[in-house]
Amino acid sequence: MSSISKKADHMSFPFSKGITRALATALGVTALLAGAAGCGGSNDSGAKSGDITQQTYEPGSLTVATGQPTYEPWVIDDKPETGKGYEAAVAYAVAEKMGFKKSQVKWTRTNFDQAVAPGAQKDWDMNIQQFSITPERKKSVDFTPSYYNETQAVVVLKSGKYADTTSVNDLKDGMIGAMVGTTSYDFTASKIKKDIKTFNDNAALAQALSSNQIDALVIDTPDAVNMVQTGQVKDAKIIGQLPGSEDKEGMGIVLPKGSPLTQEASKAMDALKKDGTIQKLQEEWLKEYTTDIPKLKN
Repeated sequence: MSSISKKADHMSFPFSKGITRALATALGVTALLAGAAGCGGSNDSGAKSGDITQQTYEPGSLTVATGQPTYEPWVIDDKPETGKGYEAAVAYAVAEKMGFKKSQVKWTRTNFDQAVAPGAQKDWDMNIQQFSITPERKKSVDFTPSYYNETQAVVVLKSGKYADTTSVNDLKDGMIGAMVGTTSYDFTASKIKKDIKTFNDNAALAQALSSNQIDALVIDTPDAVNMVQTGQVKDAKIIGQLPGSEDKEGMGIVLPKGSPLTQEASKAMDALKKDGTIQKLQEEWLKEYTTDIPKLKN
């Protein structure tokens, strides 16, 4: 929705200059009421009836956004519509709890930063692409309760000077990279060093390590495992998880600020956690990405 100009336009009325203030006020109120009635979206009737499926961006459909591209284990083969991969499966589970059929779920793609940027256009109902819940982001968007609390891991080249590193302290002399606007960046800056090279997405981050622009990269542990297994960085290895890096707030599904769906989506997530569905999905899609990975020493 376009922003409203703070400076009101001057309006001329086809009446004499002697029009009374009372009449002008009455006309203004009438115009505002008429405008409110005429500007209602196509989901107004749904809001009045309480039908959540009619309160969406496109009434009758639930538009879910994710990244471009997506990676395992979050989405398999970059095809969220299959429901394969942890985040794809979570999205469908939440949608079902909210009353949407799988056929009603419509996928779209968005930029990570733009999705949580203040005032950015939101042409989707929910967005799931490893958004960590932070106080700053809460000012711009709504979140469901977390569906995963990730740790951070360090990826290096097998032939690099940090290949045998077991201590966080040893990394302070290296050039470290992280994706801008992420908890990976925040944690690296606060716990390792402030001089970090930033990148707009994971693909650029991986390329930087491959081409020796950086000595190491920090990324959430499942993505680190996938990055190594799929060869996004050639001849790479994970030297360990960063101690104390578990995100206490976790990752949540993002919704536009003040969305009529936030309450129902949050209830759905709580129910899925309570009935064990979230735990089962983690065991199905994330187990191999989080076990047997050592922790670095401080």
